[in-house]
Amino acid sequence: MALGFYALSLWRKVWSIQRQQRNATREQQQRLGEDLKILASSLLEGQLPLIEGAIRIKVLLDNFDIGLSQDSHCQVFHQLYEATAHVPTHADWKALDKTSRRQHEKNFSELELQHKAQARESARWLLDAIATWPSRA
Repeated sequence: MALGFYALSLWRKVWSIQRQQRNATREQQQRLGEDLKILASSLLEGQLPLIEGAIRIKVLLDNFDIGLSQDSHCQVFHQLYEATAHVPTHADWKALDKTSRRQHEKNFSELELQHKAQARESARWLLDAIATWPSRA
């Protein structure tokens, strides 16, 4: 009988931990969804550079919902991410000589011209998709 109560006590702890993990996951998903909305809106309003926005959106999407990330509407974010993956960031960017920086900046401008309309369309689609996301899950 004592073993039965002990087993029940252990199971209650397991169930409590599982509930806490589900709640933490749900909260993380909500935060990621809100961050994606902010990024997509900022990209649409021109408050965020296209390349930076696409990279950030792609990374968050991969963590938010890989299925949504792989949707054809989001392909432009992956394309821009891959096209700029080789570019140094942070201190490495600052360490580049001016010629190298200018070459990267020229590439960014060309990518923006080539993909701006599609990225804006994808950002609009993403806002709608996120708004209905919980019903998709």
